[in-house]
Amino acid sequence: MSQSIQARLRGRFTGPVLVPGTDEYNEERKSLNPAVDARPAAIVRAESAADVRAVIETAGRLDLPLAVQATGHGTHVPVNGGLLVKTGAMARVLIDPDRRVASVGPGARWGDVLKAASPCGLAPLSGSSPSVGVTGYTLGGGLGWLARKYGFAADSVLRAEVVLADGRIVTASPDRNADLFWALRGGGANFGVVTRLDFRLYPVSKVYAGTVTMPLDGSLVALYRDWAMRARDEMSTALMVRPDSLMLKVMYAGPAAVAQKLLRPFFSVAVASDLRSVRYADAAMGGTPARYMDHLPSLSDEAIAQVLAIKAPNVEIRHWGGALARLGDGPAGHRSAPFTVIVDTPGVSDGLRPFGIGGTFLNFLSDPSRADSAYTAANFRQLQQIKASYDPSNFFRVNHNIPPAVGILERKAA
Repeated sequence: MSQSIQARLRGRFTGPVLVPGTDEYNEERKSLNPAVDARPAAIVRAESAADVRAVIETAGRLDLPLAVQATGHGTHVPVNGGLLVKTGAMARVLIDPDRRVASVGPGARWGDVLKAASPCGLAPLSGSSPSVGVTGYTLGGGLGWLARKYGFAADSVLRAEVVLADGRIVTASPDRNADLFWALRGGGANFGVVTRLDFRLYPVSKVYAGTVTMPLDGSLVALYRDWAMRARDEMSTALMVRPDSLMLKVMYAGPAAVAQKLLRPFFSVAVASDLRSVRYADAAMGGTPARYMDHLPSLSDEAIAQVLAIKAPNVEIRHWGGALARLGDGPAGHRSAPFTVIVDTPGVSDGLRPFGIGGTFLNFLSDPSRADSAYTAANFRQLQQIKASYDPSNFFRVNHNIPPAVGILERKAA
């Protein structure tokens, strides 16, 4: 099979083709998810959109599954016996400071964008780690620490270049392939391979960020709930419930003096704090592995009691709202719920289920069989319809898969 792949790509593909039995192959097939031990028939390092098209057409002709990997952060499905496309060489980052726009290739990481944008006093809607790939994060919605002020990263996308399942290279924007543009902003890797992404940047150079550690006390969780519901959009927070303490994670996109005044209720009970003014690019907020996640329409006293009863190293209550609830028309997320709860330990969260909506978020979803839980029912149906238009054979299926709408396929066949 490897020889067939190489023969098909010869003369059409500029990057290297790695086959089983080599050290390079064994290194490149890894993801950051230890549960995924992929054994692709070949790994190709794409260097251009034309390379990506050649690989897609080759996989199609040989009837092979195909997967795309930039950094491996979002890999949850192994591409056994198929083709794995690595996009790390396509890491170009261009910043237009006057228009406040970044244009990136599919191999770019957030650290690359932060490095390029920070000298201009601009910030992307990046996540908690600079090593995460920009494109995969954004296609999955992208929930960052400026989200309450500016929305999901997907909401700031302006344009995408996409290689489709039939090999066409198209542009998706509000006025070109608008249905595809809508689907890409939260629908993940279901519709094509994005080889260029343009998105807005924002005038944020410094933030007031860090943590406040407090005693483990249910009344303080209730205090956080009531305080958060009145918080300014510039204030993004999450409350970490630990076996022996509470830790409030804070990022305020504004003056430190204002943030300190707003946070006074927590300072009065603080055990420790490391809050400080820092460059946005240097704010290390960290994240919580989502072994369980749900959206809470409210954080009732009963729900708080269940959170406190969970035996886990970390339970994260995150405040949404703000621009997340108001901005954007794409499919990303369940925008209306004001809180989410994430637990980093599997099998300990059953008591929380009655208080949630059963909804997840694509970037935090480890179970690929539950892609529908990342969307409202109406948005998932629309994504299936768009899938049927752009990928009716479900070629792009090694992912959090959204299958094409069956009714539309039946009508097309007729």
